[in-house]
This record gives sequence, structure tokens and C-alpha cells, in this order.
Amino acid sequence: MEKRKFLILFSVILFLIPFVVFSQISIEPPGGFPDTIEELIDTIINFIFFLALALAPLMVLIGAFYIMTAAGNPDKVRQGTNIILYTAIGFGIILFAKGLISMVRHIIGSPSP
Repeated sequence: MEKRKFLILFSVILFLIPFVVFSQISIEPPGGFPDTIEELIDTIINFIFFLALALAPLMVLIGAFYIMTAAGNPDKVRQGTNIILYTAIGFGIILFAKGLISMVRHIIGSPSP
């Protein structure tokens, strides 16, 4: 019974960590429609980046929940593992794209927003 209480408490704490972390970050909404195409693209990229930053921990928790509640069912374990794997791959692609944009800007000498 103690192991079950620990797992429930651990799951709740893992679920609350992103909310505590993101409550410290202030994201200001844009002050209207962007003036140039470059600003519009920057706004869209930043929105997708912060959305992925918020959803990735949640998806990992959902995958872990599938694994924890599998009760020996290999299909549920595989499904939970796939959720975590695809979340990691997707988040890696988002980070790579954000880094690639910064690198190209640095190379061509464009100022970062």
C-alpha cells in the first residue's frame, strides 16, 4: 500500500513541476499584428516553441502513466514507450529548428529579435 501512495504522490509532483516552472516565466503577447514578414515568422516560431515547451513534459507524463497502469499488458507498455519516444523526437526537432534559425541569423548578420 505504501508503494501505491508513493507512486501517486510522485505522479502528482511530476505533474505539478511544469506549472511551477512556467509560472516563473513571463511571456508577453505581441502588441498587435507584426509589421514585417520576419516579425510574423518570429512570432509564429516563438509560439510553437513555447507551446512545445509546455506540452512535452505533459506528454511524457501521459506516456509514463500508460506504462505505470499497464499491469503487464505489453501493448500498453509499448504505447507508453512510443508516446515518450515520439515526444522526445518531436521536441528535439523543435529545439534543432530553433537553433538552426539562430545559427543562420548569426551567419548572415541579422539581428536577433
